[in-house]
Amino acid sequence: MHRESTASVIARQLRTAIMERALQPGAQLSETALSAQFGVSRGPLREAMQRLVQEGLLRSEPNRGLFVIELDEADIRDVYVARAAIEGAAATMIARARVPAALRELRAACDAMSDSLQLGDPAALSDADFRFHDVLVQCSGSRRLARMHQTLIVETRMCLTALEGTYQQPLELVEEHNQIVDAIESGDVKLTIKRVEQHMDEALRRLIHAEDDDPGYV
Repeated sequence: MHRESTASVIARQLRTAIMERALQPGAQLSETALSAQFGVSRGPLREAMQRLVQEGLLRSEPNRGLFVIELDEADIRDVYVARAAIEGAAATMIARARVPAALRELRAACDAMSDSLQLGDPAALSDADFRFHDVLVQCSGSRRLARMHQTLIVETRMCLTALEGTYQQPLELVEEHNQIVDAIESGDVKLTIKRVEQHMDEALRRLIHAEDDDPGYV
């Protein structure tokens, strides 16, 4: 059985800290503090931090150290362009493969969003939303798409707090995801890509132009 390395565990914990803003945008990382927090030596910690530098979640400043990246509007637009490409490719692979298990997982992810909506739980709906997109890429079977998507999802979480993003019509949000799955199930690749791109365009529009600070959706 493959055992996750210490550096991989720390890298995952750092991503989560950045995503949940325990490490704020622009914050400088302290090796001493993080080493004590994680209970590890500096070797694996440095390896983990370098992974995040390569992923673009940390930036290195000569003679100063490592800092959490900060996202402006141009960065946010770029994140969604990249997500449309990756998730469009993943959806296309699923549509062409027509694997029933993948469709069941996607339908289940949509159902989880519907359940959260029925309960009136915005936080649960947001989590279910992110889960859908993770399932979409994982079901493609592409490890490289999944690896790239992992970083983009962290940046998306950062986007939702960098700007005051919210979605005022959650019912439409759920329907958008169902329409993506409908297109995948039909095997129509052009329609599938169109639906993914439309969803990303709408998500970006809502994120950038929203005025309230309720939980955002992706």
